[in-house]
This record gives sequence, C-alpha cells and structure tokens, in this order.
Amino acid sequence: MAGDCVPYRLRSVAMAVGALLFILGSFDIADARQPLSASLAPMSLAPMLSRVIPTIVSISVRGKSADQQDDTLYLTPGAQSRPSSSGTAVGQTSETTGAGIITDAQHGYILTNNHVIAGATSIKVTIASGETYDAAAVGTDGQTDLAVIKIKAVGLAQAVLGDSSSLKVGDYAVAIGNPYGLGKSATFGIVSALDRSGLGLSSQEGFIQTDASLNPGNSGGALVDLEGKVVGINTAILGPSGANIGIGFAVPINTASVIMRELVAHGEIRRGQLGVQVQDSSADFAKALGVDATTGALINEVLPRSPGENAGLIAGDIVAAVDGVSISGAAQLSARISALPPETVVKLTVLRRSGKAEITARLGTASAADATSESVDYVDGAGLLDQITLQTLDSTSDAFGKVQGAVVSSISDSSPAAAAGLQPGDVIISVNQTNATTPQMVADLSKAATDVLLLGIFRDAHKTFVVVKR
Repeated sequence: MAGDCVPYRLRSVAMAVGALLFILGSFDIADARQPLSASLAPMSLAPMLSRVIPTIVSISVRGKSADQQDDTLYLTPGAQSRPSSSGTAVGQTSETTGAGIITDAQHGYILTNNHVIAGATSIKVTIASGETYDAAAVGTDGQTDLAVIKIKAVGLAQAVLGDSSSLKVGDYAVAIGNPYGLGKSATFGIVSALDRSGLGLSSQEGFIQTDASLNPGNSGGALVDLEGKVVGINTAILGPSGANIGIGFAVPINTASVIMRELVAHGEIRRGQLGVQVQDSSADFAKALGVDATTGALINEVLPRSPGENAGLIAGDIVAAVDGVSISGAAQLSARISALPPETVVKLTVLRRSGKAEITARLGTASAADATSESVDYVDGAGLLDQITLQTLDSTSDAFGKVQGAVVSSISDSSPAAAAGLQPGDVIISVNQTNATTPQMVADLSKAATDVLLLGIFRDAHKTFVVVKR
C-alpha cells in the first residue's frame, strides 16, 4: 500500500504544478513581474462600484401602512416596511425604505418601483453625499411596478443605462440598493434566468432572475453588469417573509426605459395594443396548426377593426418574434407590445400553415379608460353548471393576461358545482379537457355532460381540476 502512494503523490504534485503553470500562463509577461495581488487587482469590482454607487439613492417614504403578509413562501416586493411605532395597525402611519436610480442628473429624475412610493404622503431622497431632499412623484405605472420621482439638486451623478436584450444566463450581475435601510450596499451574482413570467407580480412580466442577494429595501435599486451599466430595476424577491434565498427579480432596463420616457413626457402610460387575444403555444398546438414551432404566442382571437386585423393577423397565427426578438409565450408578447407607445410600427414574425410571414402592424391605443370600459358578457351556465353565472374575463380580474376562460360570477350554494368546490372568482379554462376561452364556450361544452364534468380552473395563480357530478 505504501508503494502505491508514491506514484499517486507524484501525480498530485504534477497536476498542481500544471494548474499553477496554466494560471501563470493566463497573465501577460508584464503582469508576471508584478506581485500576484497586483495581477488580480483589476478583477475587483471596486473601480466600477465607485462610479455607480453615487448614481443610486436611498428613498424613505411615509404613508399608510398595509396588511402584513403571513410567514410563508411567497413573492413579495423588496421594500422594507417598518412601523413608526410598535403595533402599527392598518391605516396608521408607517415608513417604507427603498432605492432609486438617478437617470437624469440635470432634471433630477429618479427611476424606482411603484410599490416603493405607493400611498406616500412624504418622499425623502438621500444621495451619496448624505444630503436629503424632498421628492415629488412625476408618474407611476402599476402594470410594470415602475415610478419616476424628481428632486431639485445640483451636482448629481447619472447612471449609464445598458441593453437588457443582450443579457445571457450566466452573465455576472451586481445588485445595488438600500437593504433594511442600511444605506447603499452591493451584492454579486449571476443572471439566473430571463423572461420570467407567470409570477403574479404585475400584468407586464418578463423579469430578469438573479441570485445576487436582494433583501427588503433593495426595491428600485439597480442591477448592473460588470461595466456598471444598469440592466434591470430590482423589484421582488422570493422567500419566507421577504428573506433572501437567492431568487430575486428585476424589470429589464429596456422595458423600464420606455416606461420612464412615457411617465416623464406624459405623467402616465399610453400603451400600444394589437387587438388580439393570445395564449402560450406548444408542440401540440404547432403540430395541429401545421407549423414548425414549440414556443411562441398563439393568437386565438383577432378583434374587429383592430391593428391586428388591419395588419392581416388571423386566429391560429403563432407570433414567434417582434422586431427580430424571439417571443417565448403570451405574457412576453403582451409585455413587449404594451411597453411600446401607440402608433409604433412593429414587425411581427408569424408562423402559419402556409409558411413564415413578416407582418407589419401599427399599434393602436390601450388606455386605462379603455380597460375599465371593456364590454363584459354574462352567460347562464348549462347542464351541470346550470346554477351558476359566467362572465367575460376582463382586466378587473387578477387572472387577466395569464389565462383565457370564463369567470364564475355567481353560484348557488345548492348547485352541484358549489358542492364540487367551485367558487365565485374562479376562472374556468377548460371543460372535459377542451379549452374554453369564453363564457358561451363553457356553457356550450357543459351541455353535453350528463353525469360528470371535468373543469380546468385557474385560482390564486394556480391551475387545478374540479370534478362536478350529480
């Protein structure tokens, strides 16, 4: 046994020497003359952070406190809420801390999250020098959870905005914010995933996921690349009671930039719209439609006289890209289109049975007033659903933009559906494993079932099945 150790030790020494030579070979000859610490010095983030940190501000907001969430695994905005007095109840004054990014030093514009300043009666901004200023809200957008505020100050440092479309999974990322009100702090990690949707954070998704540590108070701060360019706005974390477990989310800066410009120019968001209803495509849909695609946004309805109809879109088209940028699903298409202002001309790459088509469309207007004035149809259930009322899924529902289906508007306690566990607010998305996108479709499909009805429903951001029987 002792003899066997000698060659093993020799091999180990040889491997160690080889590794050292490889490392030394990666440095320039000039670097080799310097101490090893000097060669590694350029790898420090300090030079970059010295430029970026002055562009990040701490935000303190006084307003009305909100209900506290329970101690379970959930997505929660990253702003820290701490009562101004012990035992703060709903409706009492509280103080919230977050962060923001100076995007226009000349005019004092600061980009942050909407939830950081929501309900604010007073907004204070502290800059890198330690000076504190009163801030005023320029505009907010709940759909993307973004807001712009403004301070009157001179000598501000301005952030450099990057290009979030160039990000790749595995790229290094640095998060800078105001965790727990401690002041500006930086954490280091990577881009863990891109285009995260279905999180229930906002109606416009497509988030950057990062493992750079985000904690309460990081909201509104910057996610930057190694050059110090802002690629995202830190927005939410996944963890028990907001604690960090290495899963954080940021709004891509390309989306945030468009929203910011609209808020500065108009104080509100004027969203473009195609006038189509979409759902996620899949390999099964692609096979049935005769196209070669496994992802994309499947158009299931084109509204009359809409920009989509005028451009030549038809039900059954799969949108694979917008302006050359790939589309993975319905949420991403909705986010991409609504981030653009009305009258924007977009080029859609569409897949259909006849082949690939490049379609140009000029976006229409989708304002908040339009959303609240959508027509809502009510339909009485039939068959095993004969004691419920169904209504159109519109923008007042939390499920809007996430699924297609019919909302249970009312239900009789004595009905078979109620006995099965169906509840008002549930969205019926399928009947006997057939997709149902409207109240009338649900009613028509349920007529054929006499003994058992398998309903696919969407409730509390999750899909599940319910069996209704006599």
